[in-house]
Amino acid sequence: MTDDEISSTQPDPREERFVVDTDLLTEDQISGLVDEYCTRSHGLNDSENPLDERTRVLAAVRRGELVVWFDPVENTAGLGVPAN
Repeated sequence: MTDDEISSTQPDPREERFVVDTDLLTEDQISGLVDEYCTRSHGLNDSENPLDERTRVLAAVRRGELVVWFDPVENTAGLGVPAN
């Protein structure tokens, strides 16, 4: 087996999403992620004003029920459920 064959069968760990500790983020960054999460989910929750959910979503982040995921391939971050 060549090095190329080995590297093509195993995912590159530098390309895997990972959780960012919210202590490393500013309040503005967390607030922006919360707003994005609320508006992204707007079509799923039939809410007239999705930003009304900000307090509930922020509390979920503080409790660890939602975490910040960073995708190094896309260079994006967003809120999501923690991995099991």
